Amino acid sequence: RSVYDDQPNAHQRFMEKLDACIRNHDREIEKMCNFHHQGFVDAITELLKVRADAEKLKVQVTDTNRRLQDAGKEVIAQTEEIIRCRVQQRNITTVVEKLQLCLPVLEMYSKLKEQMNVKRYYSALKTMEQLENFYLPRVSQYRFCQIMIENLPKLREEIKEISMSDLKDFLESIRKHSDRIGETAMKQAQQQKTFSTALQKQNNVNYGRNMHLVRSRIWESKNEITLKRTFEEDDEHEEEVLTAQDLVDFSPVYRCLHIYSVLGDGEIFENYYRKQRRKQARLVLQPQSSMHETVEGYRRYFSQIVGFFVVEDHILHVTQGLVTRTYTEELWNMALSKIIAVLRTHSSYCSDPDLVLELKNLIVVFADTLQGYGFPVNRLFDLLFEIRDQYNETLLKKWSGLFRDIFEADNYSPIPVANEEEYKIVISKFPFQDPELDKQSFPKKLPMSQSVPQIYIQVKEFIYASLKFSESLHRSSTEIDDMLRKSTNLLLTRTLSSCLQNLIKKPHIGLTELVQIIINTTHLEQACKYLEDFISNITNISQVTVHTARLYGLSTFKDARHAAEGEIYTKLNQKIDEFIQIADYDWTMSESDGRASGYLMDLINFLRSTFQVFTHLPGKVAQTACMSACQHLSTSLMQMLLDSELKQISMGAIQQFNLDVIQCELFASSEPVPGFQGDTLQLAFIDLRQLLDLFMVWDWSTYLADYGQGTSKYLRVNPSTALTLLEK
Repeated sequence: RSVYDDQPNAHQRFMEKLDACIRNHDREIEKMCNFHHQGFVDAITELLKVRADAEKLKVQVTDTNRRLQDAGKEVIAQTEEIIRCRVQQRNITTVVEKLQLCLPVLEMYSKLKEQMNVKRYYSALKTMEQLENFYLPRVSQYRFCQIMIENLPKLREEIKEISMSDLKDFLESIRKHSDRIGETAMKQAQQQKTFSTALQKQNNVNYGRNMHLVRSRIWESKNEITLKRTFEEDDEHEEEVLTAQDLVDFSPVYRCLHIYSVLGDGEIFENYYRKQRRKQARLVLQPQSSMHETVEGYRRYFSQIVGFFVVEDHILHVTQGLVTRTYTEELWNMALSKIIAVLRTHSSYCSDPDLVLELKNLIVVFADTLQGYGFPVNRLFDLLFEIRDQYNETLLKKWSGLFRDIFEADNYSPIPVANEEEYKIVISKFPFQDPELDKQSFPKKLPMSQSVPQIYIQVKEFIYASLKFSESLHRSSTEIDDMLRKSTNLLLTRTLSSCLQNLIKKPHIGLTELVQIIINTTHLEQACKYLEDFISNITNISQVTVHTARLYGLSTFKDARHAAEGEIYTKLNQKIDEFIQIADYDWTMSESDGRASGYLMDLINFLRSTFQVFTHLPGKVAQTACMSACQHLSTSLMQMLLDSELKQISMGAIQQFNLDVIQCELFASSEPVPGFQGDTLQLAFIDLRQLLDLFMVWDWSTYLADYGQGTSKYLRVNPSTALTLLEK
């Protein structure tokens, strides 16, 4: 067995050694045989005897060997199969061990691919970190691992690109939805403010009582309807309160921030985000050219800005470091400067006070909304004071048109009242008190015309309109009172005064209308104290307060009255000139007609009827008008005599002229306007009288003798005038 198990040439060496050993034995045998020849012979004889048995044994051994070899073939085959199986088993064990190391890597990579497919990029990055730091180093000797290692940076770049694309989509989305976000935020802020105001009014009984006394029924009903509608809307949408998160999906920006932070590029992402948002801010702050034409333009503008900053505030509070308070404040200050400049420019184009008021309300809601998010808005309220002045200007223009329409529609006649109801209607519109008139029976006439209560109502409406702008400005009652009084003073001193002055100067306004205007201004002047009480009731500020301004209506109506009085004097003189122009004297007549000229009698009748209308005027005004008319008539008659184109006058013409002057003196002595003392009015014709007396009696010697003396009969006769007439 050792021979067969030894090296391949062992059999041959064995045989060689065996042959050598045989030869040695043969020699020994030969020696032995030689020594034991007989024994050898005997042995040979015995061997020959056993030769047959040896052959038989050999056959049996050969057969046994053959059968043993045949039986061993199957054992050898089975043994070889066992060896092969054991090798396979060992290989399988090795493969299993290696696969147990590779399977987690493959599972993680498969998980990575799945996360990429479902866009879970942040989780994918975490998976990559685990692969690189824990799994791949264990199996780095395999080729597939090298492929994985090479793919991971590419996947990171792909994630960065995809997340950046999602961020761009997000930025585009919030740009599109910023107006809706802002509109929702402003609506919620307005509802909250309305609700708070309603609770405050409900708790403050005195405030509500004062407002009830001041406000008209229309205003009260409007407030009730508005409040009711607001509460109904609150009930309907109580479960539908939308926030920025409801309108915009912020997950892209969160993912992108986390991804860039994991990749170590957080600062790059922050800079990119802020840069893009600044660009969007500039776009949002850029108004449309036609924004000032409708309130919707302003509303959309404010909604976009509010939406922008609501998103930034949300990002500020839900992320760490993406935007900071300093960044948002810097962005807000930049935006606020732009907003104020835009509003200054576009509001200057607004000529409709209702639009300006809507703009103010939008600015207030805009400011309150952003203030609720922590942004400073004091500059916006300062801007509102500038817009308030413009609002007052638009109101003044509007009320100027209303005043003109009222004056145009007025008949400038006392208001007739047929019964108690009509009288109460007028009194409810205008604070008129006259105990003497109250004693008269119906029908009767109120001294002012229809325009007076209408003007008074419009002034109150102006105060209401001005008050609308002052509300919600976060100002004290004293400041609001001061604003109302200043705007009302502007209305009285500038707008109403200008309308009155223009009305007085209009050609179609006659003496009767001028007289009625004077009466109207008197009653409007008396009503100014009621307007002051009206403002005090609205603002709940007593008039005895030191800083309370006073209305300048007294001076306004006095100036208008003086202008009307001057226009009365002017129109009277113009009318006198018209009569004088139709005078047709025959300056060469031999003797007078024996009666005054027709034009002069018509003129005197006109003056009588005119001065009868003046009975409602203050006495001084009527007296001044009468004196002015008589003086102008005297001057006009004197100029007629001294006209340079008149070359010759007969004594008959002088006599006729004297008859006319006598009628003038009779008119003056008849006291057409009561209140003159003695012959004061007749003195208006004294120059004419003395001049005509000089020519009628031809008393030149007396004139020349007494000339220059204080007791002269012809003291008022100027020598040059007398000589001029004497020449004629």
